[in-house]
Amino acid sequence: MDRRAWLHRAAAGAACVASPTWWGCRGRQYGHVLSPEQANMVGSHAAGAETYSALIAESMGKLLGRQQAAICQATHAAGPPAPKRICFVCVENYSAEEVGDFREQIYEEIDGQISASGAFVPVSRRFVDAALRETRLRPDALFVPENRRAFASVLEQQGQPFDYLLYAKLTSGTTQNNQDYQRDYLLTLELIDVQTGGYDKESAKLRKGYHKTRLGKWRLYNPFA
Repeated sequence: MDRRAWLHRAAAGAACVASPTWWGCRGRQYGHVLSPEQANMVGSHAAGAETYSALIAESMGKLLGRQQAAICQATHAAGPPAPKRICFVCVENYSAEEVGDFREQIYEEIDGQISASGAFVPVSRRFVDAALRETRLRPDALFVPENRRAFASVLEQQGQPFDYLLYAKLTSGTTQNNQDYQRDYLLTLELIDVQTGGYDKESAKLRKGYHKTRLGKWRLYNPFA
């Protein structure tokens, strides 16, 4: 064998022994589009579409259904009532998890359900945000009657009067069981009648389990062993 070639192979072998590589399956990432009939993917580390969409559908269905029935009963003799206007103020997160980009998704889903109800009309979020900035009020400050009147006055000047304030609040509770744990997610909706001060509340709960599995041992691969 040529001496130079032999030295080159010997050096390569020594390098492999000195810097062994891990042998195992190489991972890859890919995406696929879910068809409408397929269920949402379930988040392995935190809540996702499978959690938030179910909470919104249940809580909004109950709240708007009850309110619509009450309105129809009160105005039955006078014919179909005009749609009530709802000012959806904010999504508050008090859960153990960061909501991230789902905060905007939650807002849009709730706003969409208000629009689809037929009995209620949402106030555009752009007007709501502008009124909060002009009055320099936080969403929770609107529970004070004086602040609420100032906020409503700004929206009325913009041609956006409203009948109700709506708040959405996310909370969670965690039960630990060694490496596994259960998290109970709760979405609470609070609806305030700005004329009477009447208050209605509805919530939906979803329980989710998280489990950790132990990975198999990696084997050290040495091609010269």
